[in-house]
Amino acid sequence: MISSENPRRVPVKNIFYMLVYAWNHPHEMNSISVFEEDEKDLMNLLSKVLIMKVKALIKRGFYKEYVDNQEESGIIRGKILFKESIQTFSNKRGKMHIRYEDMSYNILHNQLIKATIYYLTKHKGLNKEHQEEIRKILPYFEEVSLINVTPMLFNEISLHRNNQHYHFLLNICQFIWENSLLNEGVGEKDFNDFTREHQQMARLFENFVRNFYRKEIPGSKVKSESFYWHAEGEQIELLPKMLTDISLEFSGQKIIMDTKFYKDMLTGHWDKETIRSGHLYQLFAYLKNDEYYSRHKASGILLYPKVDKSLDLKYKLHGFDVKLCTLDLTQHWSKIHSFQSSVTR
Repeated sequence: MISSENPRRVPVKNIFYMLVYAWNHPHEMNSISVFEEDEKDLMNLLSKVLIMKVKALIKRGFYKEYVDNQEESGIIRGKILFKESIQTFSNKRGKMHIRYEDMSYNILHNQLIKATIYYLTKHKGLNKEHQEEIRKILPYFEEVSLINVTPMLFNEISLHRNNQHYHFLLNICQFIWENSLLNEGVGEKDFNDFTREHQQMARLFENFVRNFYRKEIPGSKVKSESFYWHAEGEQIELLPKMLTDISLEFSGQKIIMDTKFYKDMLTGHWDKETIRSGHLYQLFAYLKNDEYYSRHKASGILLYPKVDKSLDLKYKLHGFDVKLCTLDLTQHWSKIHSFQSSVTR
């Protein structure tokens, strides 16, 4: 785990690169390739990318959809709402309540973007330069409603071929909202230090590694795979189902990989360091049960982030090739890329 006590912090650029892989947008790495200096924190880096992408969206034009409108009007169009018209005596005023559809920019896609950039202007840690850029952008969203955002709203977004260019933008917006904390009694939102959240970093580490191989090994099959124990006895359904972090198949070989976002790859017992037994047992269970169902022996990898020391260990366990290694997330991204490419060889 990259903990608060660990002085070797992951550079925010590397966090961003991991995010774009985890979101399945690795081509967006170029979004910050032109940055001369690293931003001071992840919030400012994401804000800079968001501003860049929103400007491109404005130049391209906002996506529009048909939205329902209801009003009292003397011009009949769409569907007449007789019940509402009678209840309000609209007909006596020469009008009727009507419902009609109209193409509008005021849809959830644009509302979430507006709410995010508006929130960023209130963020006390945002660079003044970024705040000024956002204030120049906001007038373009004048016809878009400012909504109260909840994380669940992002699940209501529909993305398809005509609005696919919104996907990365909304990934950034969702990440910002999910990592913002409301200070009780103050009413302001502060951005959570994502790199100090163990569970979130562990999930990011796993998703990054999975999508890295999906992108970087052409023709490979990469997935999280589930299978049951090869077992006999009563109530077998009570046995837990096994779920791999990453099952990677390419060039006639299969690798089962477990990512372990722990501070220490080794654990001490009676003044002796050993590999964490639970991690090794888990990987071996995957390999053994996979062998039963596939009739082939896969290789296994336990991948940890490097904290204090590098390890690259190889074993032959019951005929299975098993590797345990560490990835230094603090080094230059080109070295991370090269290391990741070499792990499966």
